[in-house]
Amino acid sequence: MRVGLPSYLINATFIMILKVASAIALTAFTVMPHEPLPNLAIGSPMPAADVKMKDVGGKDLSLTDIMGKNGLLVVFSCNTCPFVIGSEGSEGWEGRYPELAAYSQRYGVGIVFVNSNEAKRDDGDGFADMQARYKEKKYSGSYVLDAGNAVADAFGARTTPHVFLFGKDMKLAYKGAIDDNVGSASGVKERYVQSAIAQLVEGKAIDPATTRNIGCSIKRVAVEHTH
Repeated sequence: MRVGLPSYLINATFIMILKVASAIALTAFTVMPHEPLPNLAIGSPMPAADVKMKDVGGKDLSLTDIMGKNGLLVVFSCNTCPFVIGSEGSEGWEGRYPELAAYSQRYGVGIVFVNSNEAKRDDGDGFADMQARYKEKKYSGSYVLDAGNAVADAFGARTTPHVFLFGKDMKLAYKGAIDDNVGSASGVKERYVQSAIAQLVEGKAIDPATTRNIGCSIKRVAVEHTH
């Protein structure tokens, strides 16, 4: 005599089969997590150097276009991250951008702020928002929109802010944080970027050449894959 499975087991098994089948079907065309980011080493050539990005002034500019005679400072930034714009109890780094730009330009180093927050274009990081922010906060240098976070991906940029300094040979000389105190400009003890720029232009070895970048994750768009 054959004994059949209880009905509740049959139902549970049927539901499980449906879930597995649905999962398999979804993998045919689905949104997957972002590919692992590169880790740009000191001495690496500037990636994505000729990719054109729209500047708040309306021109399409590449990193090569913005290079100064002694190099280029690339700052991945945005309009919305508390590490950039500040929060209760913390100034954020944005208020130091005008000084940083003036310092860079005084040493013949171009400066560009890159907004790669593609997933937040409709939530404070759109092009019109960037134009307004540039004017309101008295930025100088270039502020460009990285469409599809392509340049951030090439750099392996992870946070806002995340800083990359290149020499006139277009090779990476420093990467990391702007300074050692996001909360207070008056409390800064180590001005990493300013020190790196001065050492770069004077032909000295940069120390430290790498510091820990701290900030919000860049809000990337997911990449679609087919299987």
